[in-house]
Amino acid sequence: RDLLATVRETEGIDALHLTDLRGRPIFLPEEPGMSGSSPRSPLQRDAATGAISAVGVEVHSAGELAGEGLPPERRPLARAAPGGAPDAGLPRDGAPPGALVVRAVVPVRDSSRALVALLDGVMMLNRDVRLVDRVRDLVFGPGTLPEGAFGAVSLLLGGLRVSTNLPLADGGRAIGTRVSEAVRSRVLDEGGVYVARTDEGGVSYVSGYAPIVDVYGRRVGMLHTGFVDSVYRDRYHRALGVALTLLVAGLVLALVLAARGARAVFAPIGAAAGVVRAIRAGRDARIGKIGSGDEIAELAQQVDETLNLLQKRNEEVSAFAAGLESEVEDRTGELRAKNARLEQTIDLLHDTRRQLVAAEKLAALGELTAGVAHEINNPIAVIQGNLEIMQAELGEHGERVAEEMDLIVEQVERIRAIVGKLLASMRRPCEPAAEDVPVAGAVEHAITLVAHEAAARGVRISRDRVAGVAVRIDAGELEQVLVNLLRNAIQASPPEATVEVGAREEEGGVAVSVGDEGEGVRPDDATRIFDPFFSTKGSMGTGLGLTVSLGIVRGYGGDIRLSSPPGGGATFEVLLPGAPRGRAA
Repeated sequence: RDLLATVRETEGIDALHLTDLRGRPIFLPEEPGMSGSSPRSPLQRDAATGAISAVGVEVHSAGELAGEGLPPERRPLARAAPGGAPDAGLPRDGAPPGALVVRAVVPVRDSSRALVALLDGVMMLNRDVRLVDRVRDLVFGPGTLPEGAFGAVSLLLGGLRVSTNLPLADGGRAIGTRVSEAVRSRVLDEGGVYVARTDEGGVSYVSGYAPIVDVYGRRVGMLHTGFVDSVYRDRYHRALGVALTLLVAGLVLALVLAARGARAVFAPIGAAAGVVRAIRAGRDARIGKIGSGDEIAELAQQVDETLNLLQKRNEEVSAFAAGLESEVEDRTGELRAKNARLEQTIDLLHDTRRQLVAAEKLAALGELTAGVAHEINNPIAVIQGNLEIMQAELGEHGERVAEEMDLIVEQVERIRAIVGKLLASMRRPCEPAAEDVPVAGAVEHAITLVAHEAAARGVRISRDRVAGVAVRIDAGELEQVLVNLLRNAIQASPPEATVEVGAREEEGGVAVSVGDEGEGVRPDDATRIFDPFFSTKGSMGTGLGLTVSLGIVRGYGGDIRLSSPPGGGATFEVLLPGAPRGRAA
């Protein structure tokens, strides 16, 4: 204890503890109320697992500082947040939850170099001016500022100064003063650097504020440096005053000598007056050398030198301002680029999540479909057997409904084929059996199948440019896709509306479109319209039609696109590989 106390006193450390590798005190202090150790920190883990000491900035509550043995006069400026935990956060008004401290944890080794303990030291920065004075001496050393200029350094916890050499009118230091909301928002909320002229205690400073980040990666305070700009303004005014004084003196001298030689006097005075007028108008001009060699020539030379010095100072100020603006723009550009990369990553995660959910639903749908397809085979056989009996029993009387009976037989065979393909796809992966299918025939057949539903809803179906093109797909599966899209379009259209069916050739394939005049698809639903079991029809829809149709089309290397403009209506385009020319019927 005596050794720790000696080191703490000689080195100016506020709290010094000896702990095991887990941060627990090796012995408890004699003073009542002291914990014998500082709160848990990543610095302890870093020092226990590394070969060197770990140093960082932390925020400690008033209770933690009391437990570390800090004297009351050095405790925080404001009351700590509830609990006093390091992650309690800073209130919006900038009041600090505790004290800003520098903490160092040093590994302790025995004679065999084995790590046996940790030496944990804390130096509180609240009201401690040693650090700010040392930074001031380093930054604003001899010769860095003009004579009479003053350099200020401050440490802030949140928006509150806890240590500074910034003077007050009464001679004290401006500890406990706050920064403006603009500075706090720029540095603490956005993590940027704030550089501008600021009013500090009624004095104008050229100031810079940068964030202080604690061991948890949070912005908990600010470092402020600045210097009084009045000296530069005084020098500027002094130089301007000298120039004006010299100019006035020259004019007075010219008037005195006017009696001795008007011609020799008026020409230099006129030249000087012209330079003054040009400078006031914003043009760069000089008097130049006068050959008379008298006092007027000397005055003109002094004026030119003064103007040259003034121009140089203005250029230096402009270059400094341009450099500051460029640095601010660079930091802003880096922040925008990082935000853009973060947004791209979030969008990619959302897309991946939707794909995984769709894959899980499709897997469940596959198992359900296999069971349903197996069960459908039995009623299909019954329907087909009874149809044959009906045809045999009706005999000649069946000719009046021969077309309808043939259509039922055809659709029963189609159901059998679809069920067979579903069962086959569940047993083993297989390549779809593609053929050259004329689009016009498939469209006519699909329209025939939905004609009764369209007539019942009062919807008209229009064909536009569907002849002369063919696609590579199974004919029955193409009809299945078209029937799904036509039924959706009919159900979405109001009475007396028109459903448009068209086809056009695209590079490498054919696009078959089905458009309606309904309310369209909302942007939120457009991203989920092809998900299994998602339906905009409520209890009237199963949410499988578009999912199954998309699976069929993608099996042949195609795709389905949705277009729904804000004015209403929706158009689904089925993209399929085109058949070679000359095979379309």
